[in-house]
Amino acid sequence: MESQIFELQYALDTFYFLICGALVMWMAAGFTMLEAGLVRSKNTVEILTKNVALFATASIMYMICGYAIMYGGDLFLSGIAGGDTLVEDALAASAENGFGGDSVYSAASDFFFQVVFVATCMSIVSGAVAERMKLWAFLLFAVVMTGVIYPLEGSWTWGGNDVFGLFNLGDMGFSDFAGSGIVHMAGAAAALAGVLLLGSRKGKYGPNGEIRAIPGANLPLAALGTLILWMGWFGFNGGSVLKLGDIASANSVAMVFLNTNAAAAGGAVGALIIARIIFGKADLTMLLNGALAGLVAITAEPSTPSALQATLFGVIAGVIVVLSILALDKIKIDDPVGAISVHGVVGLFGLLIVPITNPASTFIGQIVGAATIFAWVFIASLIVWGILKAVIGIRISEEDEYEGADIAECGMEAYPEFIR
Repeated sequence: MESQIFELQYALDTFYFLICGALVMWMAAGFTMLEAGLVRSKNTVEILTKNVALFATASIMYMICGYAIMYGGDLFLSGIAGGDTLVEDALAASAENGFGGDSVYSAASDFFFQVVFVATCMSIVSGAVAERMKLWAFLLFAVVMTGVIYPLEGSWTWGGNDVFGLFNLGDMGFSDFAGSGIVHMAGAAAALAGVLLLGSRKGKYGPNGEIRAIPGANLPLAALGTLILWMGWFGFNGGSVLKLGDIASANSVAMVFLNTNAAAAGGAVGALIIARIIFGKADLTMLLNGALAGLVAITAEPSTPSALQATLFGVIAGVIVVLSILALDKIKIDDPVGAISVHGVVGLFGLLIVPITNPASTFIGQIVGAATIFAWVFIASLIVWGILKAVIGIRISEEDEYEGADIAECGMEAYPEFIR
């Protein structure tokens, strides 16, 4: 009887893991549609190509070396091949660490769930460098980011390893439930490094320093992308509970879903209100980024706040992201989709509010963890971007930028029948 109950729980937990992984994979569609909607039509094909190609690149690089760097084990998933798992083996592994451990079946589901997180991190970079970066320079950076840079910082946090053998973030009270810092702030740090070396889009800032708006070509697509991300985030946060087949885990999953939705709603409303105060209008792009900001903020700890607390955290995140987008524009950091503000600034905010509801974490631990993640990813990314800039260049020519990256990089247009 015990083995039958375990088999059922094992199957349920693994199935839940896989479904949540599929939801996170669906976030790739959300990022793709959001970015395609917020860039100009002449850069649409290139942004679509980047998002699909980066997901494929992340999947391969994490399989080759990323997973092994982050969690240890053999390369090429030699210990995560397909096959049957004996109940006795699974029971032994479960007794050791509580979730199927190194057994064949669960390890495969764990890899699948982890690899879609890597792709999410890289998707953040895509939007920030849009409309002026060379496609192949971006994809070469994706190889290093998903294969080495992200897995290494992931090994210090979720992997439980010491930072360069010096200190352990977990021992200092660092906690990041689903990745406000590990995934989102890391992606923003890599994006910021690229944007600083890349420079702003032509015409974004006037000769006297004035900021010129460059509207996106398809706001319906941007809205669709945001709603897809909102839905996918239930897998992102909910799957990070890691289990479903017992009462405590089921209750935790339900609370995580509830708080994830509450924070997104709060972020949307907060951004909408502050945009109305500042601009006198209901700004759709700020509303969309506000919802995403609420999601990023709650990702660091969606299980311990009450629904009201999660909503208030979301409202604050929505206000922060609008102010951050405006501030970055003031200092001429050109981010076409607001990714650095949404995932970086608000990702930091999400880490800092964890100790408010989770007594197992500390403010010092959160600050040290955030600083470690940002410093490593930013410096490593700056070096890689710098090498790429020196060797092959990272920016398309001024003429190609004027004509659009679609023709220059992909040789086709997204809307050929509407181009004169």
